[in-house]
Amino acid sequence: MKIEEEIQQSSFKSAKQKSAVNLIYTYFWIKEHLAKNLKPFGITMQQYNVLRILRGQYPNGITTSDIRERMLDKMSDASRLVDRLTTLGLVDKKVNAEDRRLVSVKINDKGLELLEDISTRHGQMDLFMDNLTIDEHEKLNHLLDKLRG
Repeated sequence: MKIEEEIQQSSFKSAKQKSAVNLIYTYFWIKEHLAKNLKPFGITMQQYNVLRILRGQYPNGITTSDIRERMLDKMSDASRLVDRLTTLGLVDKKVNAEDRRLVSVKINDKGLELLEDISTRHGQMDLFMDNLTIDEHEKLNHLLDKLRG
């Protein structure tokens, strides 16, 4: 559906304004879709992002500051998210013996199983992206990278 129909606005000041509104609207559309799909698993999108970061480092652990740098949502409190994931039994924390302020975080088997369960039970989390061809995805990625300059 066109952005004009989605937000019931027939015109925009410029193509640039329309693009900005379209990107913002689409961001929230994707965010809502992902949150709805993660709800049955009892985790948030930010927690999912942390688990995916940790899976990418597996079998090694990384610090919460490294997690923060890699997160999609830079405003998230990585320490709080890690604490919650620890409480859920999905990650393990290990305090550095020499500097107790440094904490290494590692995804555990339960966390890996959850990510696999999310992937298999709900299919791919990005099924809504099937509306585009591979070429369109490549072009979109190129344009988004170019936009961020």
